[in-house]
Amino acid sequence: MRWVNTKPVPGETRMLDSAWALAAVAPRTSQIRNAEGEVYIGKPKFLPKESAVNLQGIGSFDKRFVGFLYGRLPEETFSEVKTALRKFFNL
Repeated sequence: MRWVNTKPVPGETRMLDSAWALAAVAPRTSQIRNAEGEVYIGKPKFLPKESAVNLQGIGSFDKRFVGFLYGRLPEETFSEVKTALRKFFNL
């Protein structure tokens, strides 16, 4: 798993000692290779191209840097991602 470190903003109070301060993310890619750890999600209406979720790129970042919610995956597609996560982590 790759951990992403963000640079602190001067004067900002950070809560990095709390597990709740971080969010796990899996990057989206439009360069679909049908590789192990990649889940095809098609072209949701909020994305410009057909895409896949790359589970090999899972990382974390400070939740306070989340800027904008573009949209949500349909429940069926999100279930496929969750199933792939269980397989990826051998759960």
